[in-house]
Amino acid sequence: MQRQVKQLVSGIQTQDGAGVSLTRIIGQPALPRLDPFLMLDEFGSDQPQDYLAGFPPHPHRGFQTVTYMLAGKMAHADSVGNKGLIETGGVQWMNAGRGIIHEEMPQQTEGLLRGFQLWVNLPAAEKMSAPGYQDLAADKITEITVQPGIKARILVGRVFDAKGPVTTQAVSPLFVDIHAAQDAELTIPVDVGHNAFVYPYEGRIQITDTAALKGQLAVLSDGEEVNIRISAGARFILVTGRPINEPVVQYGPFVMNTQEEIQQAIRDYQSGRLA
Repeated sequence: MQRQVKQLVSGIQTQDGAGVSLTRIIGQPALPRLDPFLMLDEFGSDQPQDYLAGFPPHPHRGFQTVTYMLAGKMAHADSVGNKGLIETGGVQWMNAGRGIIHEEMPQQTEGLLRGFQLWVNLPAAEKMSAPGYQDLAADKITEITVQPGIKARILVGRVFDAKGPVTTQAVSPLFVDIHAAQDAELTIPVDVGHNAFVYPYEGRIQITDTAALKGQLAVLSDGEEVNIRISAGARFILVTGRPINEPVVQYGPFVMNTQEEIQQAIRDYQSGRLA
């Protein structure tokens, strides 16, 4: 059964961190969540004033953060001793688990900085897991030619008989970045029952009879595959994950199952016991 487009969503302009300009696609009124995904931001500017302030130290608990760099350099440091530099084509996949304080700061003063940040929820049984961090350079990402003119970069999950290097298994996610050098039609197998979205960040794609343009996120119906007609020069991400189907209580950077757990996270942060 082929997946169809259930909803087309355009992002809203906002700021986060210390004033970084970005587009919020998931985590806004038109699409508050797409279980297990809590937030998707696209940031991108060649104007330093839009990104130089970065994301100074801030806490997280109860979910995972994913930063995928399309262009530029971003440094990471956290309260459990991890440090890294994400450059063009690289990814950082961080498990906040029971708590972590981290920062992400641009390592450039000019030029284009562009990428995505995705928040992935954790099931109740893993919300208090140990913090973890994977920092993978561009040359560690699985990259394959799917068919002439179509390249796939697989960050996590398995598709086209290839597997991405990220090892998280919390919600069995798939995150793949597709680049098209020519007009093409591509069928991508996906897990039945997993929620899924497609987001073109360059060019135009069409899923059955629905077109999605640059900056429009397509929420997909259920099914075992998605058929996409891709225009030359288009680039898009396809992300899927097994829904958790648990209550979500969110207070800023804390995402738990109950209000009591949120209050505990705030107390732990205020008393220095978060990480």
